[in-house]
Amino acid sequence: MTAEAAKPPLAVADGGQPLLRIRGIKKYFPVRRGFLQRVIGYVKAVDGVDLDVGHGETLGLVGESGCGKSTLGRSILRLIEPTEGTIEFEGRNITKLDRRHMKPVRADMQIIFQDPVGSLNPRMSVGDIVGEGLLVHGMKDRKKRQKIIRDILEKVGLRQEYANRYPHEFSGGQRQRIGIARALALSPKLIIADEPVSALDVSIQSQVLNLLVDLRKEFGLTYIFVAHNLAVVSYISDRVAVMYLGQVMELADAEELYKNPLHPYTQSLLSAIPQPDPDHPRNRTVLTGDVPSPFNPPSGCPFRTRCPLAREKGTQNGICAEERPPLIEKRVPGHFAACHFA
Repeated sequence: MTAEAAKPPLAVADGGQPLLRIRGIKKYFPVRRGFLQRVIGYVKAVDGVDLDVGHGETLGLVGESGCGKSTLGRSILRLIEPTEGTIEFEGRNITKLDRRHMKPVRADMQIIFQDPVGSLNPRMSVGDIVGEGLLVHGMKDRKKRQKIIRDILEKVGLRQEYANRYPHEFSGGQRQRIGIARALALSPKLIIADEPVSALDVSIQSQVLNLLVDLRKEFGLTYIFVAHNLAVVSYISDRVAVMYLGQVMELADAEELYKNPLHPYTQSLLSAIPQPDPDHPRNRTVLTGDVPSPFNPPSGCPFRTRCPLAREKGTQNGICAEERPPLIEKRVPGHFAACHFA
């Protein structure tokens, strides 16, 4: 199979191009040492990712902490510059746009940060936080800005008078709603939600998730939803991409992935989801060893050092060490896995 044929296609048929197309995205962070700060190597946080995201779709990105989910999301927005690869938004290559030409694109690409406390400026009122993007993008009419701010606050379940208060006066869930309002203020087309509920109480998580689902329907939003909780991702996502050491291991429709996981890593993650019924039988797959360092990742398949399937086949130091498995379509259309034996 050719490299082009192995790339994941657009899963949502919208009669045109995908909203977002990324090809070969890599992000390497240099490691420096010594008095002269010489570069002795690179941390491969994201190591060659191909994805398409359709209009109105929610793509879930899941994996263990440190697998590169958040770095990929920020690279797509160019909050950090990718080392290699291309990013196309609405058919336009934005990878090398300078700051001036990138500014109008940023209005259509927003982010919801993980930390609802650290992501809000404590010296700014809620109204100034939500309306800052409007001001930056040229809306000088104060009355018009205030009307948009009030409307957006109501959309996310906050009172209009909260615009005059400060972040420290709110709970964690309310602060995250403020962050969501800030992302919505510019009427974006794509929102990258970087673990938006992981810092919240379980009871508040469901409220925020339901809010995100309602906003997607109302505004026709497209989400890239980053999380490590597979139960949360299954609720909100249309498709799910499973990442490990900066690479996509499996990609499929959410229902198909949870019903029929092909990659051993996905199977181990799903087996760790708590069951509400204590008498329900569980086939727990416990991985051995630690996650390898992205500074010195294994050759070939990055998962081979912990893979129970590679141990069973006796190929940990054979084909799994020699060849990096491509992300290719398996038995079910739209279901991709990067494994020699999936």
